[in-house]
Amino acid sequence: MAGTACQEVRSTCPYCGTGCGVLLRPDGQGGLGVRGDPEHPANRGRLCSKGLALGETLGLEGRLLAPRVQGRETDWDSALDLVAARFRQAVEQHGPDSVGFYLSGQMLTEDYYVANKLMKGFLGSANIDTNSRLCMASAVAGHKRAFGTDTVPGTYEDLEAAELIVLVGSNLAWCHPVLHQRILAARKARGTKLVVIDPRRTASCDQADMHLKLRAGSDVALFNRLLAALREGGALDADYLQHVEGLGGALDAAAAEDASVTGLSEGELKAFCDLWMRTEKVVTVFSQGVNQSTSGADKVNAILNCHLATGRIGKPGCGPFSVTGQPNAMGGREVGGLANMLACHMDLENSRHRDAVQAFWGAPAMPDRAGLKAVDLFRAAGDGRLKALWIIHTNPAVTMPEADTVSAAIKACEFTVVSDITAATDTARLADVLLPAAAWAEKHGTVTNSDRTISRQRAALPPPGEARADWDILADAARRMGWGAAFDYQSPAQIFREHAALSGLAGSFGLDFDISGLSCLSGAGYDGLAPVRWPVSRSRQGGRFFADGQFFHPDGKARMLPVRWRPPAAAQDRRYPFRLNTGRIRDQWHTMTRTGKAPRLSGHLAEPFADIHPEDARRLGVQPADLLRLSSPHGQAILRARITADVQPGDLFVPIHWTGETAPSARIDTLVAGAVDPVSGQPESKAAVVAAERWQPAWYGFAVSSQPMRPRAEYWAVARTGTGYRAELAGLAPLADLESVARDLFALPEADVQVMTDRRRGIARLALFQEGKVMAALFTAPEPVAVRRDYLAGLPGSFAPDVLTGFAAAGRPDPGPVVCACFSVGANTIVHAIESGGLVSVEEVGAALQSGTNCGSCRPDIAELLARRTFRQAAE
Repeated sequence: MAGTACQEVRSTCPYCGTGCGVLLRPDGQGGLGVRGDPEHPANRGRLCSKGLALGETLGLEGRLLAPRVQGRETDWDSALDLVAARFRQAVEQHGPDSVGFYLSGQMLTEDYYVANKLMKGFLGSANIDTNSRLCMASAVAGHKRAFGTDTVPGTYEDLEAAELIVLVGSNLAWCHPVLHQRILAARKARGTKLVVIDPRRTASCDQADMHLKLRAGSDVALFNRLLAALREGGALDADYLQHVEGLGGALDAAAAEDASVTGLSEGELKAFCDLWMRTEKVVTVFSQGVNQSTSGADKVNAILNCHLATGRIGKPGCGPFSVTGQPNAMGGREVGGLANMLACHMDLENSRHRDAVQAFWGAPAMPDRAGLKAVDLFRAAGDGRLKALWIIHTNPAVTMPEADTVSAAIKACEFTVVSDITAATDTARLADVLLPAAAWAEKHGTVTNSDRTISRQRAALPPPGEARADWDILADAARRMGWGAAFDYQSPAQIFREHAALSGLAGSFGLDFDISGLSCLSGAGYDGLAPVRWPVSRSRQGGRFFADGQFFHPDGKARMLPVRWRPPAAAQDRRYPFRLNTGRIRDQWHTMTRTGKAPRLSGHLAEPFADIHPEDARRLGVQPADLLRLSSPHGQAILRARITADVQPGDLFVPIHWTGETAPSARIDTLVAGAVDPVSGQPESKAAVVAAERWQPAWYGFAVSSQPMRPRAEYWAVARTGTGYRAELAGLAPLADLESVARDLFALPEADVQVMTDRRRGIARLALFQEGKVMAALFTAPEPVAVRRDYLAGLPGSFAPDVLTGFAAAGRPDPGPVVCACFSVGANTIVHAIESGGLVSVEEVGAALQSGTNCGSCRPDIAELLARRTFRQAAE
C-alpha cells in the first residue's frame, strides 16, 4: 500500500549505488516530502543534492499513462497479447537467440529476477544484458578472476577505519557525495590520508593529500609499479600469500612494466608507493574511470593484486572497493541479469549450476553459453539477427557507444518493446510497443548497494493511470506465452522469497551469495525488512570476505594475474588528436529523465560543455563561452567550451547527460566507439579520439519562458527553472524576423511584444508579456550573449518591464549561478556574504548560508570564491 498523508514511509534513494535511506511523507496531493533516514547505515540521515530534490521530480507531466502500440493508446490485454505473440513467434521461427532483453540498474531486484528467469529459463536464451554492462562489468570480471566470484570484500565502515584511502577513476565528491563526506569526516577525526588518481582535477581533489594526474588509461602501469615497489620494500605478506596463486607471474609482469607511460614523475611515483607501502590500513576505491576501458578488467586485477600480495583485504580498514553507479547494479548482478551470468553468482557454463537452476525453476530450456553483451546485442538488432527486443528503464539510443548506430538498430529491429515511465526519451520514440511502468516511490521491492546491503524500496504514492510494476508486466507477458504456473506471482514478496531460496543453492555449491535465511519471510516480514548486508544464511551473517584467506575458486585460493598496460583501443593521430573523457556532473544523473525536472539541479551547470586546456584553446582560437564542434569517426557534437587547467593538454572532458530531448547536438556517445574490454565486454567510454574546432554560428541566443520550448537551431540546450525554462541557442542562418522566430519558439501567439535592437552591434532582444507580466524573452547577438542568465531565468510570470536590459534593476535580487543545490544558494549570494560579513572559511560561509553543510559537494566551489576574494584583496 502507498503511504498516507502525514505518515512517513521508509524507502531508498533511486540514484547512485550508495543506497541512501530516505523518509517519504506524502502530502495528500500527489507530492512527497523527502528527507534522509537517520537510521539507515549507508547515509545516517545525509542526502546529496539529487536526493534532497527527489520531491521535485514527481508529477504527471510527461508520464506514460497507458500502453501504446505504434503510437496509439490501447489496453493492457491487447498490448501484452501482442508482445507475447511476437516473442513466441520469433523463438519458434528463428530460435531462442533471436530475442533479447536490455535492462537497467534502476530496476528492483524482484523485477530483474523475473526478467532473468523468463529469458534464460523459458525463452531459452542468455541474450539478456543491462546498462550495468556500461559501468561495472569490468569490476565483475576482475572480481571473478581474482576471487572466483563477483564479491565486494569490504563495507562502508572500512572507509572510516582506513588510514589511507585511494580514489582511482572515481570523482566520489560529485558521484557519491555521501560516501565522500564519510571519508572527509574520518579524515577530520582520524587524520586519514587521501590520494586521488585521475587524469583531471576534480572536486574530489579538494582535500586530497596527493593528486596523481596520470595519463588516461595508464592505471595498470601505475599499480604494477606499486606491486614491484611492494616486493622491493619487503611489504609482501608471506603468510597470506599461502592462500594466493599466481604471485610469480604477477611480479614478473610488474617488473617488466614501464611506469613512464603514466606521465608521472619519478618523485610522484615514489611518494605514492612509499605512502601505500608504509600504511597498514588501505582502502582503494575505484569506479568508472577504471572500469570503462578496453583494459578495464586488467586495471581491476592490477589493483586487486596489490591488496592480495599484502594481505590488505577483508580486514577493517583494508581492501579494494568497487563503488557502483546505479541503485541496483549489485542486485542485477546477484539475480544474474547479465548475459554471461546464470543466477545468484552461479555460472552459466557450469553444468551442475545450470542443471540445479533449471530444476529449481522447472524451466523447459536453459542456454549453456553466454548471450550477447550490450554492444553486440544492439549490433544484432541492427543486422537482423535479433527479431524481438524488450528495453526496460534505460535509454540506449543516448547512452550506448556509437549512439547513432544504436538508434538506427533499434529502429530497424522488427519488434521493439520499451517499458518506461515516459514516452519522451530518444529510445521510447523508436518503440513499436510502449508499456507504462510504475516509477520510484510507486512500487515495492529491494535494491542492493555497493557494500552488499539490501534495502527496501517502498511505495508512498499509487501508480498513475494504468502504470504497473515491472515484475507484474513481465510475469503477465510470461503467462500469455504459456508459462502460467512458473510466473503466477501475486506480490514482490513472493518473488523475493523465491530468489532467496534459489540463493540457497548457490550456498550449497560453496558460493558467496546466499540470502536463504530470508527465504521464509512472511508478507509482514518483507514489508518491515530492515537494511541487511548479505550473506544471510545459517552459516554466515553479513561482514567482510577473505580475511581468512578462503576464496571461491575450486582450490579455495585467490588468483593474482600477470597484467600489463595496454594503450586505449583508438590511437590519437593528426585527424583525431584529442582524447575524450566522459562522465557525470554534480547535480544530474544519467539522461536527466528524473533530475532534469528539478529546477535547482539545473542551476549549477545548465548547459552541456567541453572542458579544454588553455594551451589547446589558444591553439584553436577558442575563447571562453565559444562553442566547440567535436567529431570522431562515429559522429559529432557541439558543446560550450570551458577553458580550464583541470584537464591535461590533449584531453577533453564532456558530461554524459544531454539527449535529443534536452540538447540534440550534445548526445556525446555518438562520438564514442564501440570498442570493448575482451574479458568484461564493457565499452571504452573514457578514451575516444576526437577532433575539436571552434564552431562559428551566425548568431547566439539565450531565452527564458514560462512554457516548454523546442527550439529550431543547429545548437540548443533547454533546462528547467523555477519559473519555467531557459535555453541556449545558436544557428548558422541569419535571423531575418526575430518576432516570427520568437512566436514559434514560445508558442504565445496572443502575447504583447517588446523589441529592442542595436543594428550596429547586431544585437536584438524581444520580450513577450501577458497582463503586464513577462512570459518569455529572447536575446540574440553575433557573439555569446552577455546577460545575467540566472536573474533572467527567474522573471517569467513576474512584472519586470526592464527585462530587456538583461541585468537586475536596482533593488532586484540576483543570486547568481547556483553553487549549493542542496539549499539553492547562488554565487552572488555567497560573494555578498563573504564581503559584507568578512567570512574567511568554507565553514563560516556554511554557518551563514547553510551552503556546503549537507552533502558538501559544493565546498570546492565555495573555497574558490573565497580564494578569488583573497586574491583581489592581495592585488589591491
